[in-house]
Amino acid sequence: MYKVLYRDKKAKSAIMETVHGTIMTPVFMNVGTAAAIKGAVSTMDLKDIETQVELSNTYHLHVRPGDETIKKLGGLHSFMNWDRPILTDSGGFQVFSLASLRKIKEEGVHFNSHIDGRKIFMGPEESMQIQSNLASTIAMAFDECPPYPATREYMQNSVDRTSRWLVRCKAKMRELNNLEGTINKNQLLFGINQGGTFEDIRKNHAKTISELDLDGYALGGLAVGESHEAMYNVIEETVPYLPSDKPVYLMGVGTPENILESVERGVDFFDCVYPSRNGRHGHVYTNQGKRNLFNQKYELDSKPIDENCQCPACKNYSRAYIRHLLKAKEMLGMRLCVIHNLYFYNTMMKEIREAIKNGSFSKYKKEKIDGFNSKN
Repeated sequence: MYKVLYRDKKAKSAIMETVHGTIMTPVFMNVGTAAAIKGAVSTMDLKDIETQVELSNTYHLHVRPGDETIKKLGGLHSFMNWDRPILTDSGGFQVFSLASLRKIKEEGVHFNSHIDGRKIFMGPEESMQIQSNLASTIAMAFDECPPYPATREYMQNSVDRTSRWLVRCKAKMRELNNLEGTINKNQLLFGINQGGTFEDIRKNHAKTISELDLDGYALGGLAVGESHEAMYNVIEETVPYLPSDKPVYLMGVGTPENILESVERGVDFFDCVYPSRNGRHGHVYTNQGKRNLFNQKYELDSKPIDENCQCPACKNYSRAYIRHLLKAKEMLGMRLCVIHNLYFYNTMMKEIREAIKNGSFSKYKKEKIDGFNSKN
């Protein structure tokens, strides 16, 4: 199901076969929280820019339109017209970010909807049921995402609970995948490693969850306030304690530099809202660094966003025109910037895979980061 094809030191390029198609790693998953990429980007657009995996969120889809509604409509793939892999986040991060609205107990979390205030309960079994209704390719285990910073005592208790919840998630998924009415009986389960920046807690948790022989493993609770150096250290120290024959997913990360540094430390899967969020505000990624298209210097600039880019925006429109659209608050401007940024990320991942195959990843990484830091 998952096979490493090439290694370049700790960096690896692998192939993962799923019921919804093949994933080549390292891969960036384009984030469509509520079954849509923010910025008016369709699933047809995602195919055009060579997106491999789309990511949606369990909590948001449970609240609206409802996971049972989506199940009645044939599951998430049918609902959003996407026939490639989908990963669903368990909802844990969203639940725990509602700090003033929730109460954690051993059975799960009681909280209020951020939309209408109604009472909701979610635990491991509920999260698995919702994700089974959505029929995603990969389901994430329900975990506690601890606050940063947290005391060692709090972190250890939280991680121990996450381990117990993971056992329940695995049992529930096995049950659901064997039910007659389940849409995707081949749904995969990824467990989540937690522990903040406490190296020993991270390592011990990695050993504990590795024994469960899951389909993949994620590093959670990073990029929540700690320094980049602290994050890289956690990745470097923890990944060796996760199974080498399973994919590693770094949740919610990050910038192009973050991705390059993490690939170098053995990570396969990434997701982040940065490319779409920045694009909606006119901030676009190029190999010469990030550009803010609202800047006046682009008012008469007839060049594309990036002269070496083959995305639909760069092949057809100028910086000046896109700047005008953004200033005029025309949705097309936002859409073109988001498409460009997602294309940039997807293309970078393709280049990373090629560099690992050729044994030139270190050289590629240095050139890429030097370019990002150049003045434009």
